[in-house]
Amino acid sequence: MTSALQERAGRRCHNVLNPLHSAHYFSPDLGRELADLGVTDRDAAYFAARAAAMGAVSAGVVTATFYNFRHELVAKHVPEVWRTASPQAVLAARARAADATLRRLLGDEVIGSREMAEAAELALRATEACVRTARPLYAAHADLPVPDEPHLALWHAATLLREHRGDGHLTVLLGAELDPVEALVSHTATGKGMSPRWVLATRGWRRADWDAAAGRLRKRGLLDAEGELTTSGVELRRAIESDTDRLDQAPYEHLGAAHVERLRELATGFLMTSLAAGAFPEDMIGKG
Repeated sequence: MTSALQERAGRRCHNVLNPLHSAHYFSPDLGRELADLGVTDRDAAYFAARAAAMGAVSAGVVTATFYNFRHELVAKHVPEVWRTASPQAVLAARARAADATLRRLLGDEVIGSREMAEAAELALRATEACVRTARPLYAAHADLPVPDEPHLALWHAATLLREHRGDGHLTVLLGAELDPVEALVSHTATGKGMSPRWVLATRGWRRADWDAAAGRLRKRGLLDAEGELTTSGVELRRAIESDTDRLDQAPYEHLGAAHVERLRELATGFLMTSLAAGAFPEDMIGKG
């Protein structure tokens, strides 16, 4: 399909919207809200917060839709977490955490600004063209009500756009024949993903799993002996992102080139402010 958008325009917009959604996962506000419900384990809190829109689902559903977590780690907490806190209670706690996080990172002046209201309106307009088909995490979140306050409406829209792109990305990874650990290793090798230390600390995989996946990638000619992507590996990762862009094109086509650029501009300003306020750990990204 011919696109009126500049190449990678949707991806660039996504790349500044997505952190506005995901900041709450790294926020003490989410931990406090879920601890008040009795969910004190960090992994359990993450699984519950992200999966709650799907209801009291099983460990298998979480593993399938999250893709890159070791099933044994998921099963350690799911479905047990739903016996501690219902999905409805978790969703309410997550909304309170998102509110507190954005207010702390951006400040009341930004929260109440015309720019925030404009960004929320644009992002919600983009979500009108998202589709539920074969996108389970997006579809579950799309059934949730849109918050009234603009900063939470923007966060909700960013969540929908993030999960819509993410669901499509998993389809592309399957087509590229990259299993969960291979996807993590190859993404990290681009220099853009989480560092191996962060992956191993949060995804449940062991160093042996990581090394075995790297070995499989080397056999495919995608990774060299130093752990860097080969020419074929670089080409594959570029193709993966290009195919993900293609599957995620509709929301941004619907919004239109000028409005996509305006939304990216607004979200970039919010993101820079939140990064300066310490939204993410400094050592999270990289190859270390």
